Amino acid sequence: MRVRVLCFGMLRDVLGAEFKLDLPSGSSVARVIERCEERAPQLSTMWPRIAVAVNQAYVSRETGLVDGDEVALLPPVSGGAVSIV
Repeated sequence: MRVRVLCFGMLRDVLGAEFKLDLPSGSSVARVIERCEERAPQLSTMWPRIAVAVNQAYVSRETGLVDGDEVALLPPVSGGAVSIV
């Protein structure tokens, strides 16, 4: 099966904005993360904190995938500036 992977934040800088992954049938989100870890081992400390959405809904890493799914990888973000008035 083939899924479309969208990357945001610093993941986009390392992996690119989007790419396709061919995976065995019955694969889960965890397999997508594993494949991305292989492509970007320099981000090893970040992978456990990545949020994942499948078809625009947040999911766990155990979530199964089907052909044509869109998987979005969202790294943690830190907040903006505090306004002092």
